[in-house]
Amino acid sequence: MQSHVISARIVTSRHMTSTRRLIFLLGWLAIVLPSIAADTTSFVPAREGYRYAFPRDHGSHDEFRTEWWYYTGNLATNDGRPFGYQLTFFRRGIPLEQVKTFPSRWSITQLYLAHFAVTDLKNGRFHVFEKLSRAGVGKAGAEAERLHVWIDQWRAQSSQAEVGSQTLQASEDDLEIDLTVVPEKAPVIHGKGGVSRKGAESGQASHYYSLTRLATSGAIRLGNESFNVTGTSWMDHEFGSADLGKDLVGWDWFSIQLADHTELMLYRMRRSDGSSDSVSSGTFIDHDGRAQHLTLGEFMLEPLTTWTSPASKARYPSTWRLSIPSKGLSLALVPRMTEQELTTNRSTQVTYWEGAIEASGTLEGKPIAGRGYMELTGYAERFSKKL
Repeated sequence: MQSHVISARIVTSRHMTSTRRLIFLLGWLAIVLPSIAADTTSFVPAREGYRYAFPRDHGSHDEFRTEWWYYTGNLATNDGRPFGYQLTFFRRGIPLEQVKTFPSRWSITQLYLAHFAVTDLKNGRFHVFEKLSRAGVGKAGAEAERLHVWIDQWRAQSSQAEVGSQTLQASEDDLEIDLTVVPEKAPVIHGKGGVSRKGAESGQASHYYSLTRLATSGAIRLGNESFNVTGTSWMDHEFGSADLGKDLVGWDWFSIQLADHTELMLYRMRRSDGSSDSVSSGTFIDHDGRAQHLTLGEFMLEPLTTWTSPASKARYPSTWRLSIPSKGLSLALVPRMTEQELTTNRSTQVTYWEGAIEASGTLEGKPIAGRGYMELTGYAERFSKKL
């Protein structure tokens, strides 16, 4: 029997009581987030021709309204006990004209949010935590020229100035991860012309790249037990300023790492009638790290079964059939555990499914297998947040 374990933490000034923190943040979110959504003039849109440079682009891009750093992975102990994990940091900029206390170290110019989840596959337990904080008093932040983003003791950072190993750390209650991830391939740029389309109109796009295969080692602590683990992780970094297309209600996203050292990223943007929008796309990465852009017409994603969340009552697609005819690839995508839903009422205010998956099928007629992560949004409620 699977069990869903959810905990949450909200972080603001340590000088405020817990009750006052909650009242302050909920009131602030109700006032500020709608006004942020209505104003994009203070931020730069994602445009074609953007030139990536690393390690600079691992850092923060405050000229864009919204940004996230996303880590997911499938890990195991030496004796095979399996885990999945997610550690995600979000940054949302506030237009300067709406910052009422500027200049002040207490001014809220950047809002930071984070999600931390561990899937204990052996025991069928899904542990979720969330945080919300602000830059300005050292509680949260992100550096501009290198990877270093944090909220309290949750952090992702480069161990060197150049693209090298990174450390991921998060600890809450009786759950902790302390991982080192090392890229086995160079960053992969998604989309065409340096942008990943999220709508048909100008500016409805983001700058989006991934580290598609990260050799991972470290420790996971659950209660009084600590487990040394190894495995493979995936990192997404995305930044932009635009809304989703008006007719889009959510997306289905997949990262897949196959045993032959090829990888796939695919996302299907869903319209209100359930069809796929033409901006849906993907990237195929060969074993040498060469990336090939895939349009919607070059892959097929077919949901085969569904799962209904006992918590949110949302009905999610569960298993899928993926086909890429030009690659001779046909895969079944199956959750390693069905109950991997996050309800983030105290941070991003979105309920979504994000979890570890298995992939199995054929590649050019030969058996192939792999693992990855799947994200499903817009099933519990229409996804109306920003990119």
